[in-house]
Amino acid sequence: MTDRRLTPANGRVAARELMGRVEADRFVAPEPASITVPVADLWSTPERTARDRQLLLGEEVDIYERRAGMAFLRARKDGYVGYLSEADLGEPVTVTHVVGVPATHLYSAPDMKRPAVARLSFGARLRVVAGSDRFFETDAGLHVPRPHLTPANRPFTDPASVAQLFFGVPYLWGGNSSDGIDCSGVVQAACLACHLPCPGDSDLQEAVLGQPLGDEPPARGDLYFWKGHVAMAVDGDVLIHANAHHMAVTYEPIEAAIARIEGQGDGPVTSRRRL
Repeated sequence: MTDRRLTPANGRVAARELMGRVEADRFVAPEPASITVPVADLWSTPERTARDRQLLLGEEVDIYERRAGMAFLRARKDGYVGYLSEADLGEPVTVTHVVGVPATHLYSAPDMKRPAVARLSFGARLRVVAGSDRFFETDAGLHVPRPHLTPANRPFTDPASVAQLFFGVPYLWGGNSSDGIDCSGVVQAACLACHLPCPGDSDLQEAVLGQPLGDEPPARGDLYFWKGHVAMAVDGDVLIHANAHHMAVTYEPIEAAIARIEGQGDGPVTSRRRL
């Protein structure tokens, strides 16, 4: 059985490499594109009834179908498949920098007193074409405070430090930005910033990330999985996670979190994995 989240096929069209493996009216080559808005919702259906995930400015996608204002596509960062508004898509961009702080603003001029044009989340991707002492200029002619960007080819080295940047961010089901994020979104942001491949949802993450742990004591960066949930240890006693109990990204003692989650009926830890 195929996982529709990872299978670019919807009956009408399918990726060419799936010929002979799935049924579709047409098998097509992908059309490359990128996200042109700060945050774009990726939907499970073109009717936009359920958000699966979000994509950030500059992230790359492959489009397989355009229909009634919606694009059926696959995100290159993790292979996630879904529907996204065509209005949020544009030509591919050669990214040079990423937002390396929780959030920043785009300005119409290199002047912090100007009204902000947009707010960008950690992980947003930009092409820088010029710079001054205080601002970078993007290929769109907009300006970003220089300290807020990091070269795209210079990864972070500690996933837990990235996860901690999201402390206090509101919980949002399917969220992937510092405006709102869910448990797997925090883990994915932490891993991708360190150039560690990472799927989008917690069950997919549990299947592939790191190495399984036995009785080893917890260490910084270890992942704790429950059915439908994931958290990351920041040390031997405390974890950080986006959770619906607090409706935010919070710190919680590991043993207290385990007891609380099982006590509320969501079961025991299903695995621990070390990145």
